Amino acid sequence: MPNLAQGYNIDILAEENIKKYILPYYGLDDYFITQIKFKNTDKQRAVYKVYLEDESYCLKKVYFKEDGLLFVYSAIEWFYRHSIKVPKILPTSDRNRFVHFNNMLFILTPWIDGIKCDYDNSLHVKMSAINLAKMHKYGESFSPIDGSEMRSNEDDIYKSIQKHFHQLLNCSNLAFNYKDKFSKIFLQNFDTNIKLAQGSLTLGSTINKSNLSRSLCHLDYVNKNLIIDENNDIWVIDFDKCKIDYCVHDIGYYMRRFLRRDNTAWNIKLALECLHAYESIKPLNEDEYKYLLVYLSFPQKYWKISRDYYKNITKCNKKSFIKILQKSVEDNDKQLEFMYQFGKYIQERFSAKL
Repeated sequence: MPNLAQGYNIDILAEENIKKYILPYYGLDDYFITQIKFKNTDKQRAVYKVYLEDESYCLKKVYFKEDGLLFVYSAIEWFYRHSIKVPKILPTSDRNRFVHFNNMLFILTPWIDGIKCDYDNSLHVKMSAINLAKMHKYGESFSPIDGSEMRSNEDDIYKSIQKHFHQLLNCSNLAFNYKDKFSKIFLQNFDTNIKLAQGSLTLGSTINKSNLSRSLCHLDYVNKNLIIDENNDIWVIDFDKCKIDYCVHDIGYYMRRFLRRDNTAWNIKLALECLHAYESIKPLNEDEYKYLLVYLSFPQKYWKISRDYYKNITKCNKKSFIKILQKSVEDNDKQLEFMYQFGKYIQERFSAKL
């Protein structure tokens, strides 16, 4: 029965059915509709562009429950009221915040035209960092509306890194036992990656969590969700993952995305420009800088792909895993140099204040 229900939902999510069953709730019966994205996983989601002449909207099927949607709605409203450019969730014709249909939830927002944040453009990187700092500054006093799920993260980065570190050690034991192609590549690059992991673990043990500021965080603050319009204003979209969290977790997630790409791989100059731009709005303390170094230094891709490989070794696509592993170690030396340079910067900056 679950498979039949899932198939039924897929049929309902076809463009003609969305036009027939969902758009009338918004009085958009005569509008055209095109599916932009569809992901049929446990967190099933779909995105459509709804348009007519010069008017266009984004219709989205969300994957979380109503109380989670109320939290997201609260976050978007909060930032909108504090002059952060976000697409507001639009009301239905009968003033509801969303459409509840066939055990699915749909929301409608304006369609934001523009270009994605360009990581090769240092101005875009700095603009985005300043905008994130403003979001964290205003988000410190955020509280969701009644009925919302209280989304909050209390994870300890040291305990997380410690767990991942031991998983890497376990993977090395498995690699010695299997001795297949994946394992040989893993072991060839183990010394550098365990050095990154060890440095991350050691520094993580010195962080005082009570010194880490918390706020309403986006937690998917990456270029596909940062749209720069014709007026050079930044719009932030897709708040599906937002929750109360450490600000530096949000910053680290943003920075890691551009530091791992080929053109900007572990560029210490760009990283510091980004942080200085952020601090023009919201200063960071020594423990927050340590958190960022811990977060950025750990060999996350190398750890994750090896963990998943040995967990699924009998049924995985080995060629695909080998390709991802090879990609994950291409810039190891750059990442190691970044760790040393960033660590030296932190030491010099904060020892000067003693």
